[in-house]
Amino acid sequence: MDEWTKFLPTAREAAFEAGQMLRRGMDEGKEISYKGEVDLVTNFDRAAQEMIVDRLFSAFPDHGFLAEEDLSHKPGGDFRWVIDPLDGTTNYAHRFPVFTVSIGLEFRGRLVLGVVYDPMRQEMFEAHENGGARLNGRRIHVSKVANINRSLLATGFPYDIRESRVNNVVHFNNFIMFLNSSFHVRI
Repeated sequence: MDEWTKFLPTAREAAFEAGQMLRRGMDEGKEISYKGEVDLVTNFDRAAQEMIVDRLFSAFPDHGFLAEEDLSHKPGGDFRWVIDPLDGTTNYAHRFPVFTVSIGLEFRGRLVLGVVYDPMRQEMFEAHENGGARLNGRRIHVSKVANINRSLLATGFPYDIRESRVNNVVHFNNFIMFLNSSFHVRI
């Protein structure tokens, strides 16, 4: 048993609980405000964050927290939970059912564990240092397809694409240009 697995059940439960609340609230009216020009936040972001932090803090009161909705609490311990309670707020606010709950755990500044829950597809992804990745408890891995022309390329673009020079547009463009070449990935 890996030393990080003891944190997984609580992280899973927190992500699941918040995700189910978000799923139930998908079609409800939302209180929407802006943290920036295009950076939305809803009452559901805040409610999901509160649920997650309450559950994690109850189980691990000496851990720190860094969460998207104005929460940074570091009691001085080695562990810090990094939380995006509603990853895909813009989609959610527009009732587009593509969003997740994302929770990570840092140990001394190094990410050692992560849980991402997609409540609409009921998919729980998890990974931890030296333990690989799983989807709903089943081991998963990257594709063995070596030819990019036979691969599936999918991405999303950041909400602040017009404001930030740090984005994935150039990388996406480079991948598209390779699709018609003889580029091969060596695995």
